[in-house]
Amino acid sequence: MTQSAEFAGRSSRTPPTEHAGGDGATVPAQAAGPLRGLRVLDLGNMIAGPCCTRVLADYGAEVIKVEQPGPGDPIRGWRGQSRGHSLLWKFLSRNKRAVTLDLHQEEGQRLARRLYGVVDIVVENFRPGVLERWGLAHAQVEEAHPHLIMVRISGYGQTGPYRDRAGFGGVAEAMAGVRHLTGYPDRPPTRVGFALADSVAGLYGAIAALAAVEERRRSGRGQEIDVALTEATFSLLDDLLPAYHTLGIIGQRHGTGLPGVAPSSIYPTHDGQYVVIGANNNNVFRRLATLMGRTDWLADPELSDDRGRGRRQAELDAAVAAWTGQFTLAEITGRLAEAGVPGGPVYDIAGICRDPQFQAREMIVEIDDPDVGALALPGIVPRFSRTPGTIAWAGPRMGEHNDEVYGSLLGLSGAEIDGLRERGVI
Repeated sequence: MTQSAEFAGRSSRTPPTEHAGGDGATVPAQAAGPLRGLRVLDLGNMIAGPCCTRVLADYGAEVIKVEQPGPGDPIRGWRGQSRGHSLLWKFLSRNKRAVTLDLHQEEGQRLARRLYGVVDIVVENFRPGVLERWGLAHAQVEEAHPHLIMVRISGYGQTGPYRDRAGFGGVAEAMAGVRHLTGYPDRPPTRVGFALADSVAGLYGAIAALAAVEERRRSGRGQEIDVALTEATFSLLDDLLPAYHTLGIIGQRHGTGLPGVAPSSIYPTHDGQYVVIGANNNNVFRRLATLMGRTDWLADPELSDDRGRGRRQAELDAAVAAWTGQFTLAEITGRLAEAGVPGGPVYDIAGICRDPQFQAREMIVEIDDPDVGALALPGIVPRFSRTPGTIAWAGPRMGEHNDEVYGSLLGLSGAEIDGLRERGVI
């Protein structure tokens, strides 16, 4: 893969030194990070569950990703294919070990329960009731594995009248109010542009899992964690609920700005780009007015506070848009930065990759992947001063670590592993 000029000089990573597994196979060393020593079993598929475990793997946890033999995780067939490999899979499954296991078979379920005994956390995002049918739910294994922490991510949660409904991120975003708020008031609701509900549910799952690990240090017991996509998304809606409950206000779509908050919006630039400016704070407004040469704004008593500026929002936004339209994006962002006015470019992905701040913070990490060659992935967030995480490898091939996990970790012989393959269990 030829490296494009815009990626030249980006942070790059080489997989850690490989070592021999218990079965003699050469396997990658585990990624470094503050969670090194924590072991996680990832039973999830698609985005929400794997997003949760991707965060844990970024921090150094040993994550064992389970896939159905044959089809594997549906993400493997999703968009963004390079040399026949899904780039979304490469991102979501980085730093994980990949095994195959048919949980529909009793023998596969028995093997899963053995894995439960050697991991700290299990993450799953099946529809409620599926793990129960397989005998793998937390309540069914708690007596045998009291240490186990199980994160269960679903569309609506494990209880309630909608628990049995199929749940997808887009539906959760709609029901939780996010899509109603996204777009312009004279147009239909629109999507956010990425998997918001799945991602935030995954983040909540990771946070809750680590909280449960800390609690287990005191109690010695694990527990079940119930994450609903609808609830995780709903929790992000700022003051919409209290504003409705107390004032009867139902939030609406407002396009690029908020009613009564000015000047704070997205404005055009001379080169056809857009800049976002947030100057509704009193001090910041004065700095913007000075930068624009609007001494009349500084002398106008109505513009001295938020409410007065809110009443004249259309006038202020039009004036700011006319002013930003005289400059290129680079020129206007430079002027705003020098004046201490919060502002920034509205980037596409190419702009992000070119930006020196993202580069300096190592948010564009390039690794050498055996399947697709040079591969750029987002860096690890947040940053740790003493024990930083590492992107050791991108999403592995299906069943790549079967021998390592079932042989070295569970102690199965080569003949036993071969028999599992022949019977379609792995």
